[in-house]
Amino acid sequence: MALYAIGDLHLSFAQEKPMDIFGELWKNHGERVKQFWLSNVNNQDTVLVPGDISWALRLGDARQDLEWLNALPGRKIMVKGNHDYWWQSISKLNQAFPDMVFLQNSYVKYEDYAICGTRGWLCPNSANFTEHDYKIYRREVLRLRNSLEQAANDKWEKIIVMMHFPPTNEKHETSEFTKLAEAYQVEKVIYAHLHGENYYCAGFQGVRNEVEYYLVSCDYLQCKPLIIL
Repeated sequence: MALYAIGDLHLSFAQEKPMDIFGELWKNHGERVKQFWLSNVNNQDTVLVPGDISWALRLGDARQDLEWLNALPGRKIMVKGNHDYWWQSISKLNQAFPDMVFLQNSYVKYEDYAICGTRGWLCPNSANFTEHDYKIYRREVLRLRNSLEQAANDKWEKIIVMMHFPPTNEKHETSEFTKLAEAYQVEKVIYAHLHGENYYCAGFQGVRNEVEYYLVSCDYLQCKPLIIL
């Protein structure tokens, strides 16, 4: 039972909002994701989807996108992205799609791992970071802490964190997110959000202080889910 990850699916089947205006890597990206997914992922596997799942503004408009994702093989675990405006009520999401996991203020089990996470936000010292950003950043730090604390209280020793935003600024400086990952001895941090060759480098990748970081944006992965475990 493998663990995969891919974020920023930016689906828009109901709205027909093409992504190829952002470059060739997005051309027919939905069909390419589907083909790679079907070729690699089976029903016993799990896929982490760290945000920006659908362009829809309301759940009703996102239904077609979520049904498309739900029909693909494997168990899906998701966190909210900054464009997921349709993600409002967890109870409504769980009722509408009981086979998928919408992770918020909690954790979920994957074999002998706890999957923790939150959306995240811009980190201090990011370009154009404001006082308003700081308030959201502090709130997201608290949400990640709550998620990790629940897993720690339940005696989980192996933890993976998924976020939508990178856990550092573009200078790769220490943040409250990275401090939490280290304090709770997180094994891996999965994130997305960054698009385009000029921006991939804004996210730290590799191992730092025994925590391994992965960028899994759809275009960065060229639409192919990345195997994590």
